[in-house]
Amino acid sequence: MDFSWNEWLNLIVRWVHVFAAIMWVGQTYYFTWLDGQLSREEKTHAKDSTLLQIWMVHSGGFYKVEKQKALSVAPEKVHWFRWEAAVTWLTGMILLTLVYYMGGALIDESVADISLALGIIIGVSFITLGWELYHYVVRALLFRSEIAFAIFALVMVAVASFGLTRIFSGRAAYMHLGALFGTIMAFNVWFCILPVQRKLIAAAAQGQSFDVALSAQAKLRSKHNTFMAVPVVFIMLSSHFPTATYGNSYNWEILTLLVLAGWVAAKFIREA
Repeated sequence: MDFSWNEWLNLIVRWVHVFAAIMWVGQTYYFTWLDGQLSREEKTHAKDSTLLQIWMVHSGGFYKVEKQKALSVAPEKVHWFRWEAAVTWLTGMILLTLVYYMGGALIDESVADISLALGIIIGVSFITLGWELYHYVVRALLFRSEIAFAIFALVMVAVASFGLTRIFSGRAAYMHLGALFGTIMAFNVWFCILPVQRKLIAAAAQGQSFDVALSAQAKLRSKHNTFMAVPVVFIMLSSHFPTATYGNSYNWEILTLLVLAGWVAAKFIREA
């Protein structure tokens, strides 16, 4: 491929990736914040029939959001938010392929002398199996305590960071952990949250009751996404600071701490 075309392709895909991610993460945090505000209102007015609503001001106008327990419009009138996640994930995978699997940034012979083909197999397997492990643990509710799940997740991040930095170049190791987080976030939306929303709308449209446990699972996945978003942004920015991050002799420890710092930051952002 001609160098200039390669540059333009990388630029266009990266622009779409970043722009879609901005919309996706922004919506995720907005709805999570909104749900948190309404939940607090619900607890405050648990003993009365006060209508749950949040007032906001933006762009020269006032906006009122109310939480409804029933669907009062036709299903086709309900707005969905899903394509931002799909576009972000798809362009991210394209970039991973262009830069690392085709661009020569995957293997560092001073780290591990492996073939490109083997490196690609390891990279794809890591992302796939990482999603499967996360999905199983959350679905099976192996850790009912949020603190216990966070400790388990941090240990897994540390193990993954150590292993990846012993196989790939430092930069590729960082990006594969970011790709795993991005995959979990996107798959949470498409395979866990959206199916529940479809069932919720279908049940509401027919006036039927809905399984609250399913709704709680979807809400939990959305919450996890808000905690993974900040570390993913940290990892994306790390490519511009190699000395402090992936090029450092403590690169896997720094990567683990970046993830932990992202989780702490996400907690404060969610409660702001």
